[in-house]
Amino acid sequence: MNATKHNKRVAIIEDKPQVGGNCTHWGTIPSKALRHSVKQIITFNTNQMFRDIGEPRWFSFPRVLQNAQKVIGKQVKLRTGFYARNRVDLINGRASFLDKNRIEVRGNKSVEVLNFKQAIVATGSRPFLPPDVDFRHHRIYNSDSILNLSHTPRTLIIFGAGVIGSEYASIFAGLGVKVDLINPGSRILSFLDDEISDALSYHLRSNGVLIRHNEMYESVEGDDHGVVLSLKSGKKIRADAFLWAAGRSGNTDNLGLENVGLEANNRGQLAVDKHYRTEVENIYAVGDVIGWPSLASAAYDQGRSAASDIAQDEYFRFVNDVPTGIYTIPEISSVGRTEQELTEAKVPYEIGKAFFKHLARAQITGESVGMLKILFHPQTKEILGIHCFGDQAAEIVHIGQAIMNQKGEGNTLDYFINTTFNYPTMAEAYRVAALNGLNRIF
Repeated sequence: MNATKHNKRVAIIEDKPQVGGNCTHWGTIPSKALRHSVKQIITFNTNQMFRDIGEPRWFSFPRVLQNAQKVIGKQVKLRTGFYARNRVDLINGRASFLDKNRIEVRGNKSVEVLNFKQAIVATGSRPFLPPDVDFRHHRIYNSDSILNLSHTPRTLIIFGAGVIGSEYASIFAGLGVKVDLINPGSRILSFLDDEISDALSYHLRSNGVLIRHNEMYESVEGDDHGVVLSLKSGKKIRADAFLWAAGRSGNTDNLGLENVGLEANNRGQLAVDKHYRTEVENIYAVGDVIGWPSLASAAYDQGRSAASDIAQDEYFRFVNDVPTGIYTIPEISSVGRTEQELTEAKVPYEIGKAFFKHLARAQITGESVGMLKILFHPQTKEILGIHCFGDQAAEIVHIGQAIMNQKGEGNTLDYFINTTFNYPTMAEAYRVAALNGLNRIF
């Protein structure tokens, strides 16, 4: 879109029947739509007011997935309309580089060669699949194929306790499935603030998820009745189904990278500079195919920035201040530095907290689990990090992000102390946390 606004002639080569990519069809949209439906089910089954209507209701995984399919359809329609309205040529087929200015597009019945001045590789990623696990077995899934699950298992093993594994652990536990979450590391989501990571572990366990840390798989064997996971520690775990959620690989196979002098790393990812250029100056790469942070939010901005670099407009930026949004139940979001990072950098900091259970809005909605945590400099009161756990965390964090990005003295704790918030709201957590932090330094 950004390139077309600068009068560039743009073509999109899409090898799938519908536009939208991994985010729309297999990643962000279906998993978050699933989560929303499951959260509604949990609310109905646990809210005493609804017990006057009837007994708790249990829904199958395929039934819940139907709502996600509706959202996917709307997203596809929206994006297709964007391309048509902006006169972007949408070409279905598989593209590969012939040289630094030509690509070959193979469709169902045709082969076409396109000339280009600049190209942007935005091919995304797919689940990393170890060769010793049989993903063709009807009880063994990855984070893409799980969306084809046609029944609700009673028990499920999830290998990998990263973002995807933790999100699906929440979703299936919410549907009443007994989940074993196998974590190769010592902590869930170790890049998060320790306190937030610990809170997630606690709430997953309280919802029936059994977490096993520091475990590596030896083998995964499926039969007609279930799956047996053998761990290197000697444990054997059996369940109705198995979900592999450990790592992703960039989609760079068969792109003809060798024809332009490019080579992907062992995870299929391309290296780029601070302008999203690969080692070939007129070929850019953005999104999951370049690795961190592998988020749809970042990919949007990276793509726009790559187009800005090509058009030489004033809006280019290197995307490095990306908030974290993790849609577990409860959800998590953060921006800025953690306590661990500040400690390691020997930066003095103080903490202000607001627990949701003390907020009138949370008491009204019944979403009292969670907290907002502000890290700030004790002398200047500059905000150094915002960490939120609980309902609407991914929305709440953007208030703190906006203030952190202010210039001069506008990014301090004083903004929250001297600003009147609507009452009752979840945003009021900032005022409560700021006053809590102020009490620590006076």
